[in-house]
Amino acid sequence: MDGKKRQRRLRSYLIGGVLGASAAVAAARRMRPRRSRRQAATGLGAFESAPCYRELLERERSDGP
Repeated sequence: MDGKKRQRRLRSYLIGGVLGASAAVAAARRMRPRRSRRQAATGLGAFESAPCYRELLERERSDGP
């Protein structure tokens, strides 16, 4: 009986260790600052890269003087 009890405690200890390690890894990932995949344009740069603005420029060029 003592052997089974020891095995059960060892298994519980190992499972707890694995769960604790995974929680530590998840917490470390959350704390690490993320890099953005692409740089989002701000201000006038965002407006100038908008499709509606490009379309307006093309219309003005075709209607030009």
